[in-house]
Amino acid sequence: MMVFLGGIAAAFLGIVGMLVFLPYFLHLLAGAIPLMLILGGGLAAYLGYDEAKDKLPFPKKKDEQDDFASPAKDDLAKYKEEAERYKQEAERLKEELEKSKS
Repeated sequence: MMVFLGGIAAAFLGIVGMLVFLPYFLHLLAGAIPLMLILGGGLAAYLGYDEAKDKLPFPKKKDEQDDFASPAKDDLAKYKEEAERYKQEAERLKEELEKSKS
């Protein structure tokens, strides 16, 4: 409840402050818009370049192709063993929870 009241108070003070300092706020906004456009345009250009680079038909480096290779069989066995261990621990914790409820 206190957070709600604090939020209402902050919103009210923000509205009052914006009305009192409206010319300064508009001046700040006028200065911030070009900066936002520059940063947004730079980000869009970078993302567009990155997307275009991915679509080019040139072969990729071998290192990049190996990063997404399937895991080795010993890794798979290790993951299965770990999953089984977690299943057993979950069952043990369920049993303890049932015992504590009764």
